[in-house]
Amino acid sequence: MSRHYLPHTDEERAAMLETLGLNTIEDLFNDIPDQVRLDRELDLPAPLTEPELYSRMYALAAKNANLNEYAAFLGAGVYDHYVPSAVRHILARNEFYTAYTPYQPETSQGFLQAMFEYQDMICELTGMDVANASLYDGATAVAEAALVAVNATRSTEILVVDTVNPAYRAVLSTYVTPQGFPVKELPSVDGVLDIDAVAANVGPETACVIIQSPNFFGNLEDVAAVSAQLADHKALLIVVADPISLGLLKPPLEADIVVGDGQSLGNAPSYGGPLLGFLAAKQKLVRRLPGRIVGQTTDKEGNRGFVLTLQTREQHIRRDKATSNICSNQALNALAAAVYMSLMGPNGLRQVAELSLQKAHYAADKIAAVEGCSLAFDQPFFKEFVIRTNQPIADINKELLQHKIIGGLDLERYYPELKNHMLLCVTERRTRGEIDTLVSVLEGMS
Repeated sequence: MSRHYLPHTDEERAAMLETLGLNTIEDLFNDIPDQVRLDRELDLPAPLTEPELYSRMYALAAKNANLNEYAAFLGAGVYDHYVPSAVRHILARNEFYTAYTPYQPETSQGFLQAMFEYQDMICELTGMDVANASLYDGATAVAEAALVAVNATRSTEILVVDTVNPAYRAVLSTYVTPQGFPVKELPSVDGVLDIDAVAANVGPETACVIIQSPNFFGNLEDVAAVSAQLADHKALLIVVADPISLGLLKPPLEADIVVGDGQSLGNAPSYGGPLLGFLAAKQKLVRRLPGRIVGQTTDKEGNRGFVLTLQTREQHIRRDKATSNICSNQALNALAAAVYMSLMGPNGLRQVAELSLQKAHYAADKIAAVEGCSLAFDQPFFKEFVIRTNQPIADINKELLQHKIIGGLDLERYYPELKNHMLLCVTERRTRGEIDTLVSVLEGMS
């Protein structure tokens, strides 16, 4: 069996067989029964030249819808924000070609500095004192934050508002319920938390209250009001935030922990991942945070350097002392977020947020004027909003695809009471023409 694309020479193969006491390469596979072996060559097409292969691959790729050709109004946790081309080029620099999990961290100064800067910018964005070096996604960040609250308060009950992303709530339940920590959902009214439900449910066994603002419906929650309800309780306040919104909105300073998904910071939607979870907290919780925290120091000669200051995971300390069994992070995605934030700066982030806000409200006003459509909630919102229609959402989205538009999320899947309700997202990438086309399709269907 000779394959020209394998690197071994005939002499090397012969030496291997002699060492093993075998005669042929086929003897290596004698343990595989004949009835399950493929006794023929693979049925593959003839080889192609490089130009022919490129043409073939492009033709196959063209069969898929992509966000360069389709306008996406789908959000719900993964967003089509513009990623500057410089992000990709900076990610490819040699300084960052170090282990994503540095077991000898001091030799990975480029990586550590990038994570230090990432943590610093997340703290500045959220108004918190300390941030870790990222988690898998927003859902696991929520679950890990809940475990921090349980450990810090020595209480067990977790309260979460039903306007928090359903996927986040599902992962939260998967994480904590088997450990004996009950999860109770707080109801919403008109698309936001029923604030009276907090006082009615919080008690001595409550470890935390988890809210999302902007919430899953895109509406802004009253974080200060929830914080006031918890003033006489030991329960922590965990806020799930959209990092883009923090370029414009006041950070949730009343929170004890701020979490979310950083995908919108310089990471493409791809096929829904990979994502990036961020977690930031008040200083009092620093030793309870999961994952790793990069710190700044100086060497014996006074030169600036970076170290893993805290690494409270089971690979580094005794498992029963670890704050979490999280054993990695999304370092490349976190690096992309750091590059994006540094490129955009405060003014750039604010501009992205303002454009998303203005375009979302333009779209909402236009859609609300369409016969058979209306806004489901009378609440302030950021870049996502919910419309009520007189048509099945699946039919609307099917028609929109004919116009190269990816429609919104059918909310009935997660909220059975919201039949014929669609969650739409409008980012800075959407143009007036794309929004008007969406409205035109809705008008035609009504």
